[in-house]
Amino acid sequence: MSLLTFKGGVHPPEKKELAEHKEIKVLPLPEKVYIYTTNHIGAPAKVLVEPGQKVKTGQKIGEANGFISANIHSSVTGEVVEITKMTNAATGTKNDVIVIQRTGEDEWDLIPNHGDFSKKSPKEIVEIVKEAGIVGLGGAMFPSHVKMSIPEGKKAEYLIINAAECEPYITIDHRMMLERSKEIVKGIKIIMHATGVKKAYIGIESNKPDAIEKMKEAVSGESIEVKVLKTKYPQGAEKQLIYAITKREVPSGGLPLDVGAIVFNVSTTYAIYEAVEKGKPLVERGITLTGEGVKKPGNFIYRIGTLAKDLLEHVGLVEEEKIDRILYGGPMMGIPLPNIELPTFKGNNALTVMTKEVAPKKELFPCIRCSKCVQVCPINLMPYLLKMQVEKREYDKALEYGLMDCIECGSCSYACPAGIELVKTFKTGKKVARALKGRAKK
Repeated sequence: MSLLTFKGGVHPPEKKELAEHKEIKVLPLPEKVYIYTTNHIGAPAKVLVEPGQKVKTGQKIGEANGFISANIHSSVTGEVVEITKMTNAATGTKNDVIVIQRTGEDEWDLIPNHGDFSKKSPKEIVEIVKEAGIVGLGGAMFPSHVKMSIPEGKKAEYLIINAAECEPYITIDHRMMLERSKEIVKGIKIIMHATGVKKAYIGIESNKPDAIEKMKEAVSGESIEVKVLKTKYPQGAEKQLIYAITKREVPSGGLPLDVGAIVFNVSTTYAIYEAVEKGKPLVERGITLTGEGVKKPGNFIYRIGTLAKDLLEHVGLVEEEKIDRILYGGPMMGIPLPNIELPTFKGNNALTVMTKEVAPKKELFPCIRCSKCVQVCPINLMPYLLKMQVEKREYDKALEYGLMDCIECGSCSYACPAGIELVKTFKTGKKVARALKGRAKK
């Protein structure tokens, strides 16, 4: 059987064995949660509560504030104790956070009009998804209701469910497919009904044979097909996934819809099922707590807004002097935490604790233009050249050579024999380029 894939990419150690055979457990309710108003891409949610106010689990505490924005909800039943600012590790900036002290067990505030999706119009389904505050749970956190609202003049031909989970260590989507396959399939059918798509594909990497069989069994008789992907990083990147399955190439600066595709992560699909059929807002999700620095790695359901420290207490850590770094996510695209007293947010699918023994250590050498970075780049860029242009502040040239197309997957940094952290340069270059563009507009 030929496996579907794309040009470029790398093969880092998978490290899936630490948690892939651990069934999902539901963690105890946290005593306190910290809900960012920036729990999504786009404008921060408008705060609807104030200190001293009692709230229920699932109650809307922040309202979408613009087209690209999302609602946020209380993930526990309790009392709002303060609205403060905390560092967002993803951006490095301080964002508003609603702090809620739990006062008891769950009293749910469910979304009205939930129930059998087949009796609802596409518009009603999209409205429920919007009300539930669902965003991309693979890490991007793009509001799902926006993605499901197909603009006039556009048509979605294919729905692609991203179940590649190519990032090392992370196994929560794998476990979701094994343990919640029927619900995921129902979520797929809900999205198809809401968007008018007639054909859906589930892309799963070949290193998950049990999930492949489970999902094939679950989609039997449906217009949904399981596609087996080559195990390679970054196979789960949106454009690479689309190309691997459809052989259609999303143009530079374009969107999946430009080639007739829409893409949803497997956990997002499950959240959509829960919202539409059960009325549950997005207040909890699955996570993998893993890494050589974790004593009891596993997969868990946790409440959004729980501190990283509180989650890690459930699995135990090795001695502090052995730990190199703790990441939101995995080692390729994960964000290092400056400290573990920070909240989790909707996009947190993993906390990975890496020890000094396994963390990559590279001696830094000058670039000799060996072109390893060019060979592995999944976007067909020339990373060594982009780095040189950014460092010389030749931003116009860098933009011309595709700086903004970089997906920051880290393949180039991983493959570089000189140990150069190319992606760090590109992130900085993008920020400066955006700032200069904004200044030019003004």
